[in-house]
Amino acid sequence: MITIDHVSRRFGDGLDAVVALDDVSIEVQRGEIFGVVGQSGAGKSTLLRTVNALERPDSGTVTVDGTVITGLEGAALRQARHKIGMVFQHFNLVGNRTVAQNVEFALEAVGVKGDERRGRALEMLDLVGLAHRAKDRPAQLSGGQRQRVGIARALASQPDVLLSDEATSALDPETTRQILDLIKRLSGELGLTVLLITHEMDVVKRICDSAALMEQGRVVEQGALEQLIRTPGSRVAAELFPVGEAHYTPGHRIIDVTYTGLSADRPVIAQLSRDFGLDVSILGAALETIRGHQAGRTRLAVPGDASVALKVIDRLTSQGVTAWEVHP
Repeated sequence: MITIDHVSRRFGDGLDAVVALDDVSIEVQRGEIFGVVGQSGAGKSTLLRTVNALERPDSGTVTVDGTVITGLEGAALRQARHKIGMVFQHFNLVGNRTVAQNVEFALEAVGVKGDERRGRALEMLDLVGLAHRAKDRPAQLSGGQRQRVGIARALASQPDVLLSDEATSALDPETTRQILDLIKRLSGELGLTVLLITHEMDVVKRICDSAALMEQGRVVEQGALEQLIRTPGSRVAAELFPVGEAHYTPGHRIIDVTYTGLSADRPVIAQLSRDFGLDVSILGAALETIRGHQAGRTRLAVPGDASVALKVIDRLTSQGVTAWEVHP
C-alpha cells in the first residue's frame, strides 16, 4: 500500500546541513499497522510527511496505492491527499468551531455540500464515540476526546491510509491505550492501512503488525513484529523485552530464549534442566502481550562450554522457541 523507495532528505547546505532521511526504504502492506519508532531527531516525522508530500524528498520516491506521490503537483496532489488522513500530536482543532464543524472542515476542502457534510461528520463522530458532543467546543473536551475528534476529522474524507504523527504522546497512559485500541479497531473495520510514528515501544507492542527502528535518518531494522521478536540480536526485540545487560559469568554460557504465541506457555526451561541435568540460572526475564498474544524473552546462564551451549540451543529450537548465545 505504501512504498518508500530510497528516500533522502536534507535541510540546509554545507557544513550546517542536517540529514533528516538517509536512503530510507520501507514497505507497508495493505491493511496493516506499521510503526516507525526512534528517538527525537531520528527522522520519523520527516519520513511521515513525505507520504502525503508535505515534505518533498531530495531523491527517491513515495508510492501510495500505486500512485507515485512524489511525482504529483497541484490538483492531482490535492486529490491524492484526500485518500490519506493524518492525525497530529497536538490535535490542531479550531477553537471557535464546534466538534462537528471541526470534522466538517476536512470535507469543506474536498467540496462536499452542506447536508451531506453534516451527515458524514456525525457519522464519523459516532464511529469514535463522540456523536453526543457534536455541538461542544474543543475546549470543553478532554485530551483524549480531542484526539478522537482529530481521528474523526482524518477519516471524514474516507481515506485508505491513516498517518499518525505521535498521536498519543501528549496523553496519559490510560487515554493512550484507549486511543490505540480505537485506531486498531478502525483499521480492522474500515480496512485502513496505518503508518504511525512514535518514540514509545508500548505503542508498537500494543497495536503494530510491523515496525521499523530509525536512528540518525536511517532505518536500522524493520520487519513483521513476530519476525523481529524471533531474530537473534534484534534491537526492536531487545526494547520490547528488556532483560538487562549480558554480563560474563565464569564457567557459563549466556543464552537468550524468545517465546512467541503458544510457546510462551510451555515449560521449556524446566524441561531443559531435566533433560541435560544442568543447573540453569535465569539472569533476567520479560513477558509482554504483543498484539493480544503472550511473548517473552528469558536470559539464561548455562554451565559448560560452547559445545554444551550448542546442544542446548538445538534442543530449544526443536521445541519451537528461538535461542541464541549472547557474547558479553
